[in-house]
Amino acid sequence: MRIALINGSPKVHNSASGTLLSDIKGYLGERAELVEIGLHSAVISKEVITELEKSDVWVFAYPLYVDGIPGHLLSCLGQLEEAQLQKQVSIYGIVNCGFYEGIQAEYALKILQNWSIKTGFVWNGGIGIGGGGGLAMMPKTKPGQGPKAPIDKALAELAESILKGNARENYYVSVAFPRFLYKMGAQMGWRQMIKANGGKTK
Repeated sequence: MRIALINGSPKVHNSASGTLLSDIKGYLGERAELVEIGLHSAVISKEVITELEKSDVWVFAYPLYVDGIPGHLLSCLGQLEEAQLQKQVSIYGIVNCGFYEGIQAEYALKILQNWSIKTGFVWNGGIGIGGGGGLAMMPKTKPGQGPKAPIDKALAELAESILKGNARENYYVSVAFPRFLYKMGAQMGWRQMIKANGGKTK
């Protein structure tokens, strides 16, 4: 089995999507051939399309943008649709959002699901993850421990579904961290960014 791990974040480095793909890569281990692909702009190259055509499974990871998929990634999906690949591919999705509640990613997952069905691919489910804004900054812990414990569990289960070729219902999860503390952390982070860029928090 050849699995394409597709980073659909506009951020090339230090994105929550990249963190989640790195985590699921660990759960997939060496039980399949893995290829990492970055879709960070609105144009997808022929070389990338060729790499994707060689893969049996595509795992998309991307951030929530206004209840949907980032515009540049939508453009890439349109180009993949136009390519009319003559292959049945299994699609999985991982959507992270800055909101605390993972269910906020519901529509962004369903957009990918509808696209998969329209293009003739096989939609096998995905997960929506709340608290994505803090994932890249969380301290490293053992899998299944700390604030990321529920996310680790969801990723491990998704990895098993991928390896077995199983379909699953879309699932939503959040960080194991009190909502009010997550909100306080976000406010502090924004203020620090404003000051670092020469602005005033007021």
